Amino acid sequence: MSGLEPFRLRLDELDDQIVRLLGQRFATCREIAMYKRANEIPMMQPNRVVEVRERYLSRGSEADVPGDFTAALFDLLIGATCKMEDELIHAPQAAQRAA
Repeated sequence: MSGLEPFRLRLDELDDQIVRLLGQRFATCREIAMYKRANEIPMMQPNRVVEVRERYLSRGSEADVPGDFTAALFDLLIGATCKMEDELIHAPQAAQRAA
């Protein structure tokens, strides 16, 4: 075992946690999409996106994560979840039941 092994094991554990949390976030976004569809709420909520982005950047700063990384990660995450929501909201009913 190299001297790096304990660090690598910790990184593996953290990566597992990150992926699980992302999965939970996407699952919640799927629920939100179904709620928006059922209640005829537009997918895009610009004020909410701004609010979440500001909080995301602030928490990233507090955690000593570089700001450019935090911003890029948020943009990637919000882009992927908005795309998924949009597809679910506009999907035919039969496709929704399968999701």
